[in-house]
Amino acid sequence: MTVFGPEKNRKVSNMKTTALTFIVLLSTAVSAQAQKPTTGYAPVKGLKMYYEIHGSGDGEPLVLLHGSFMTISNNWTPWLGELSKTRRVIAVEMQGHGRTADIDRDFSYENLADDIAAMLEHLKIKQADLLGYSMGGGVAMQVAIRHPDKVRKVVSLSAVFRHDGWVKEALDLFPQMTADAFKGSPIEAEYKKLSPTPDEFPKFVKHVLAGDSKPHNFGADKFKATKAPFLFIHGDADGVRLDHVAEMFRLKGGEIHGDLRPRSESRLAILPDATHVTLMQKGNAIIPMVNDFLDAKPQKK
Repeated sequence: MTVFGPEKNRKVSNMKTTALTFIVLLSTAVSAQAQKPTTGYAPVKGLKMYYEIHGSGDGEPLVLLHGSFMTISNNWTPWLGELSKTRRVIAVEMQGHGRTADIDRDFSYENLADDIAAMLEHLKIKQADLLGYSMGGGVAMQVAIRHPDKVRKVVSLSAVFRHDGWVKEALDLFPQMTADAFKGSPIEAEYKKLSPTPDEFPKFVKHVLAGDSKPHNFGADKFKATKAPFLFIHGDADGVRLDHVAEMFRLKGGEIHGDLRPRSESRLAILPDATHVTLMQKGNAIIPMVNDFLDAKPQKK
């Protein structure tokens, strides 16, 4: 058993407090929906993935990819009404999350991305836009890398394509988190309410954290080669290194003088006074950006 000094104990305590604050803030961002969605389970890659379809507009289909430990309701509910006004929105619950049971398979961005591609096949959707938050943003990147023909545009909210894109504080937090940090939280309550295996919450947390803590690197060359335009949206204090944000945008053709030569189709937005958690509470600012990006016509070459 490791014995920590007072300073170390304070740091661990602060990390647990931060984690719990993150959980509670994200989990309570819920608002009422005007219409009931169409729901179903897609049999993909050894699991049955739950999905909801909201809206029936003429715009390109939009797939919503939640963050770690999240569900459709505690990640996307405040946004669904607006996003589904002009397009069909497919919100999913990935491996082990919400109503989708976990399976004996690594939590990896590659596996989760292949699940999304298989779900699009199941729904007979040839191509879709992707909007992913945190882990979901990484999944969206991997779908664009591994299944480029299935992706038209990507909106990435506070995500990284390489593990060291997170600031050191965030990387230090992952090994400290356990199921105990979620005890009594809305995250735990939502899991027990929705999961097909409500008594396996500690096992689920351990499984997800094993994936989150494992270093990953999608590859700068592969990321640069993706065909889909990206809209990167970050907070100015969201835990992602600013030089990593700039690196991602450069790889997708950013950092040019747009008045002097044609710019890329990709875009970047950094919201002031926004953390990894509070970024998701700024839908009034973000949703118009998302709609404008998704509705934009390709530039003439």
